[in-house]
Amino acid sequence: MTPAEFDFIAQYLKQKSGLVLTPDKQYLLDSRLTPVARRFNLPDLTALILKLRSGGDETVSKAVVEAMTTNESFFFRDKTPFEQFERMMLPALMKARAGQKRLRIWCAAASTGQEPYSLAMILKDKALSAQGWAVEIVGTDLSTEVLARATDGLYSQFEVQRGLPIQMLVKHFEKEGEQWRIKPDIRNAVKYRQANLLEPFRGHLTYDVIYCRNVLIYFDQPAKKDILERMAKLLAHDGYLVLGAAETVIGLTTAFAPVEGARGIYAKTAAASSLQAAI
Repeated sequence: MTPAEFDFIAQYLKQKSGLVLTPDKQYLLDSRLTPVARRFNLPDLTALILKLRSGGDETVSKAVVEAMTTNESFFFRDKTPFEQFERMMLPALMKARAGQKRLRIWCAAASTGQEPYSLAMILKDKALSAQGWAVEIVGTDLSTEVLARATDGLYSQFEVQRGLPIQMLVKHFEKEGEQWRIKPDIRNAVKYRQANLLEPFRGHLTYDVIYCRNVLIYFDQPAKKDILERMAKLLAHDGYLVLGAAETVIGLTTAFAPVEGARGIYAKTAAASSLQAAI
């Protein structure tokens, strides 16, 4: 791949998805886009880039963007953000929402569904529905391919072994041949839709918790700031924003501040001083 070809595909991906590629990531282009070229009967990446330059073929464009933005996920990834949800965020929100008994959660960059389903399993085990609570979990992702997998709720043995406690596997999944399908009550608790974080957040209501983990690291600083400040507008005044371990709002925006004692958890600035961790 020539420097000019790399510059074109890097700018193309940034425009379409916000993904920022540096020259040291050329190996990612080779490994992820070579199969795309083969799928469309193109001999190499040069031919694929020529196809993109010509424009007009949305199928090829979509395949390229999805190949480069699809990231792996697994159940209860990094463990701590889910413990924080169960032990700190959920009790505080249930107390604050005791009158209306309604919670809304948004998992941005939901990938193949493990994150929202992990939250749905926690909520199911807390029996909120039996107590009259209405809980909405929305999962969004740029890739329609991974969202189709998430909606299907079918996972390999390898996927369910990564982070999922055995008792939850037995309780919330059913064996289908060599794979495992999450049970309908958990699957139906999450609604999926395609969304690009760079674009306006249309059709969203106010959320009590927003999980936006391990996705901002792929954007440049202006895009991160813009996304965070638009998310702040959708978050309840006493809600929580959850970022990945390598992500922060510090130096990007004053819309959020860290929740004391809870790494990776942020509150809207006006409410930040009154929110304390209780883990």
